[in-house]
Amino acid sequence: MSRPPIVVGVDESCESAAAALWAAREALCRDAPLHLVHAWAWSPGPPTGTPEAAGRRGRPARAVAAVAERLVEILPPGYATTGTVEGPATSALLKAAETAGMLVLGSRGLGAVAGVLVGSVAAAVTARASCPVVLVKEDAGGAGRAADSHDVLLGLDLGDPCDEVIDFAFEAARTHRARLRVVSAWPRPNPLTVGPGEIALTDESQQAREWDGFQDAVLRTWRDKYPGVDVRRTLTQGRPQTALPAAASEAGLVVVGRRRRHEPYIGPRIGPVAHAALHHVLCPVAVVPHD
Repeated sequence: MSRPPIVVGVDESCESAAAALWAAREALCRDAPLHLVHAWAWSPGPPTGTPEAAGRRGRPARAVAAVAERLVEILPPGYATTGTVEGPATSALLKAAETAGMLVLGSRGLGAVAGVLVGSVAAAVTARASCPVVLVKEDAGGAGRAADSHDVLLGLDLGDPCDEVIDFAFEAARTHRARLRVVSAWPRPNPLTVGPGEIALTDESQQAREWDGFQDAVLRTWRDKYPGVDVRRTLTQGRPQTALPAAASEAGLVVVGRRRRHEPYIGPRIGPVAHAALHHVLCPVAVVPHD
C-alpha cells in the first residue's frame, strides 16, 4: 500500500468507535493503510515511578488498543497501526493530518451559531487541517452507512467550483461504485448580485436555465475523467446551507468544501454550508480544504 494513510483520532467515546469503524471500511475500499492515534495532554499527577503514574501513562495505549480490537473482524492482521501522542489533541491531530490522505474523527454536539463550531477538538481540527476531514456521528447509523449502498452527495458551490472538492466526491463515488448526486443552489434575484454572464438581470426561468448550463459545464470535465460514475444533478433556488441538508436523507457520504484561511487563526470557522452539513446531516460528512 503506497497511498497516504487514513488517520483516525480515537478516544474512549462512542463517536470515536463509530469513526474508527467507518475509517476501517474506507481503508479497505481504498487499499490505504489505517493509523489509529490517541492524543493525551500532560498534567501534574502522581510522582514518576509510582503505580499510579504508570497506570496513568498506560491509559492512552489501552484506549487505542481497545478501539483496534474492535476492528479485528474487519481488517486483516497487521493492517492497522496504532500510536499515542503526548500533547494537546488539536495540535497532535493537525500534525498527523500533514501526511494523511484523510483524517477521520468522531463528531459530537456542534454549536448553532452560523459559521461557528463551538468547543470540540473536532471543530478546531476540521477548520485547520491540511487534508480532508471526515466527521462521523455515533447516532443514526453513521458508521454503518456504507457509501456503496447509498449515494455520495456533493454540495457544489457554483460561485467557487473547486477542483479538490469535486475530485474528492467523484473519487469517493468511483471507489464505492455509488451514484453521485450533485446539489447546487442559485441565489434569488437581487439587484446587488449577478451571476455568470450577469444572468441575475434576466427573468427567473432564464436564470434557472443559465445556472443549469453552468453546473453541467463545470461537471463535464469530471464526467470525462470518471466515465463509470453515475451523476445526477439537482439545482435549486435559495440558500445552499438549506438545500444541502434537505437533500442528504438518503446519502451515505456528504462532501462539502472549506476555504483555507491564511490569516492568523481566530477560531474554528468553516463556513455556513459546511457548518449546516455538520449540524443537520446524520451520515458522515467530508470537509475538503481548498484555496
